[in-house]
Amino acid sequence: MDKTKIHQVVGIDGTTLIVFYTEAHCWQFRLISPGGEVLGERKIYYTAEAALKAGLEWVAWGG
Repeated sequence: MDKTKIHQVVGIDGTTLIVFYTEAHCWQFRLISPGGEVLGERKIYYTAEAALKAGLEWVAWGG
């Protein structure tokens, strides 16, 4: 079974940004909207910092 490691959780104006690592998909991010919708792409990032940057850009663009 693939283990998931949560690296960082950030709250921004009611949106929750989660940066995480899985062995199968490297670093990724997901956003949870104030209404509970999960947003994000299944892109692979090779560092936690790159995933965080991409997630913050999503928040800035409004998803």
